[in-house]
Amino acid sequence: MSPFLSDTALVFGRYARQTLRSKLQMLFGVLMPLLYLLFFGPLLTDLPLSSSGSSWQVLVPGLLLQLGLFGASFCGFGIIVEKQYGVVERMRVTPVSRLALLLGRVLRDAVLFVFQAVLLVLAALVMGLRAPLPGILIGLAFVAVLTVALASLSYALALRVGTPQEFGPVINAVTMPSMLLSGLMLPMALGPKWLDVLSHFMPFRYLVDAVRAAFVGAYASSAMLYGVLVAVAFAALSVTYCTRAFRRSAA
Repeated sequence: MSPFLSDTALVFGRYARQTLRSKLQMLFGVLMPLLYLLFFGPLLTDLPLSSSGSSWQVLVPGLLLQLGLFGASFCGFGIIVEKQYGVVERMRVTPVSRLALLLGRVLRDAVLFVFQAVLLVLAALVMGLRAPLPGILIGLAFVAVLTVALASLSYALALRVGTPQEFGPVINAVTMPSMLLSGLMLPMALGPKWLDVLSHFMPFRYLVDAVRAAFVGAYASSAMLYGVLVAVAFAALSVTYCTRAFRRSAA
């Protein structure tokens, strides 16, 4: 187990140093959710979006997961560039574990997006968000798990396509319906019944509901239970699938 952990730490350190050298990547990644917070949030301040919390306790959890959804889904662009420059080929001939090659990357992504999520929460607190600290920490944990799952799938897709022109449209085709049907911006219960029913087939819906429950202190609710189960299962399946993709690509 020790060589595996050291391999993972080595890969994580390489990509973490790359990220630290790119200050714009760290700051501009949070720009879109921050714009939603600044320009969309005030419109909802006096609207009764939920019976168990304020409009900020509805909007901010969705923006946290939006950060993970859009940010992690596009992580695969990096590995496409590495393929073009031969970095992936050179890594394949090393004795480093294929799982470590994946985990080192996705752990860097998780740390980056949790950092951006903290910035978003701090801005939301200034604008009027009031939520218990344990609920906020649970929300950040969901961002980390969602990042691990989606970044893994993004890397797996990037290994199968040859160019960014192939990668981008596929990601857009998946992320936009996911955002609209998971209720990131507004609770799906506010929409027509058929849309609310349809949204229950979208896994992200359960994560959004769980983080919103955490932000109002409902830690023992059914929404929290379903969210945790879906998040853990989704991350486990994604990491397993991507690890196999790394191994097949090295064969």
